[in-house]
Amino acid sequence: MNRLRSLHGPVLVLAILATLWVVVLAGLFVLKPTALGSATVTTVLQFSTILALAALGQALVILAGGAGIDLSVGGTVSLSAIAAMLALKAGMPPLLLPVACIVAGLLLGLFNGLLVTRLAILPLIATLGTFFAYSGLALALTGGSPQPGVPHWLLPWGRGTLGGIPLPFISAALPAFVLAGIVLVFTAWGRWIYAMGFNERSARLVGIPVDRTRLILYGISGMLAGIAGLVSLAWFGSGRPNIGQNLELESLTAAMLGGIAIFGGRGGVGGVLAAVVLLVTLKTGLLQLNVNTVWQVGIVGALLIFVLLADRLSQRWR
Repeated sequence: MNRLRSLHGPVLVLAILATLWVVVLAGLFVLKPTALGSATVTTVLQFSTILALAALGQALVILAGGAGIDLSVGGTVSLSAIAAMLALKAGMPPLLLPVACIVAGLLLGLFNGLLVTRLAILPLIATLGTFFAYSGLALALTGGSPQPGVPHWLLPWGRGTLGGIPLPFISAALPAFVLAGIVLVFTAWGRWIYAMGFNERSARLVGIPVDRTRLILYGISGMLAGIAGLVSLAWFGSGRPNIGQNLELESLTAAMLGGIAIFGGRGGVGGVLAAVVLLVTLKTGLLQLNVNTVWQVGIVGALLIFVLLADRLSQRWR
């Protein structure tokens, strides 16, 4: 107990997440031992890739404060993948498919940023509106049908593994988190983000370009969602207009569970990645136990409420 009390910050978050992960695995081992195999690990990390990319963008936006949030990440993932597939069918060279996904996500994210920084719309309202717009547009453009025709050369990357670890997790999710961690800890831009989240008024007074930084962060969130859309194309072999369903809730839960303060200025991205793996492990375990997906969403929502309450209580104690 004394050792636990001596922990603080990111180390404490990781310790708690590791404990919860062990509890989930122990429960799954007791209830269904056959579910714990190498194939399950691969599946968990494969699903974790898409959520991790969306959660990273979400975490960066929240970390910068200003009531920042990006509820549109799920719609951005879906629409970027669909837009790239429609561009491919319209005659775009197949080699440009990855670029199309990333650029589409970037543009959608920048649009969110413009609504927040230029029109001064509350981020919760702005991104909730664009979530419905992006998700609805993805469904309207396709009639709700998957869009086949993903180039065959992209599939080995999306479905391949290295030592049981999916290639997209190794080549997309992990590098994104490492780069984000380096920027936040070792660069002036990272210190700007923390300063904005801690006290935006003071950040403006010392000359930090708050609006421009926040616009860029929304663009980065959209770009990461576009990469997640690309991963979904390479994995499933088709563009699915509902691939981003529930990502807004799960990415927000992962960010909060990973130690990102809801009002910004505190937290790190390492805990977010650990929280993603924990959430996907929990959902996979519930799926293995034949728990209805409706209950899975409810459990994730309840976990989000618990994390927010815990954060509020910890602030009062401090």
